[in-house]
Amino acid sequence: MTFSTKLKEEICSEDIERVSMFSELSAIIRYDATIKENMITLVFENASVARRVFKDIKSCFNYSPHIIVRNQKRLRAKQIYILEIHDKTKEILERLNIYKDQKKLVMKREYLGDPEEMVAYVRGTFLVTGSVSDPTTGGYHLEYVFSDLEDARFMSKLLQEMKFDSKIAERNNRYLIYMKSSEEISDMIRMFGASNSLFYFEDVRIYRDHKNMVNRLNNCEIANQEKTTKTGMDQLELIEYLKEHDLVDLLDEKTQIVLKYREKYPESSYQELASIITMETGYHIGKSGVNHHFIKMKKLKTQHEESLKK
Repeated sequence: MTFSTKLKEEICSEDIERVSMFSELSAIIRYDATIKENMITLVFENASVARRVFKDIKSCFNYSPHIIVRNQKRLRAKQIYILEIHDKTKEILERLNIYKDQKKLVMKREYLGDPEEMVAYVRGTFLVTGSVSDPTTGGYHLEYVFSDLEDARFMSKLLQEMKFDSKIAERNNRYLIYMKSSEEISDMIRMFGASNSLFYFEDVRIYRDHKNMVNRLNNCEIANQEKTTKTGMDQLELIEYLKEHDLVDLLDEKTQIVLKYREKYPESSYQELASIITMETGYHIGKSGVNHHFIKMKKLKTQHEESLKK
């Protein structure tokens, strides 16, 4: 069972106020219904959503839709749930503020004035057009799919009013509203009231964030170690040059101490080298002091190279 299916089942298991039922049904019928010859037909693959819609219609309109269950064997075996409303179609559409315009269902925007009604409408839309990827499978992704661009724009505007940053894209002659922010997807699941799905999503998100942080730290540590090793190798070449040209004795005593310990500990960082020198020789020095002595060595090498050119 996919994460989307589990989420929708949990949403459908929660009781809602009667006023929210109307907003939820308005979205479901607008985006999923077919109206023909005074009959409203709704087709679902998710049994929980079908039960939810049946229950809401019965509660709101005192009417029980006709239920048909069919087995579909194309690609993979699954059951399809069909709800047919033969009576009260006009009353239902008017109560849900839906009317038919140019062979499609349209809803009057002023119907959604209350925040709870807006939440219920978005929730209903998700039940029939939405999906969210399992957070364990890769990137975070939640989307709504529409066949009509105006429907997508309507929903996008509604989400923006609710402070969700969504984007619209076209794919296979359909229009997607999608979100990739893990924080916003988490907020939407919380808004739907699906606490178990929220805890699962948050647990995975925390684990992934922690894992990414550890990986970044490890990568940073590896990069620093590589940098330290390269610096040590470069300084060994510098020391070898000074020895080959009998320049070491021109350095002061403390610089010679640093030179000697760099030869003994070629892969140590400046801080590690400073600590070792301080502990073993009593010469108190910090990493900036170590760097200062290597600047002296480089300067001596440069002066020698320039003298050879003259």
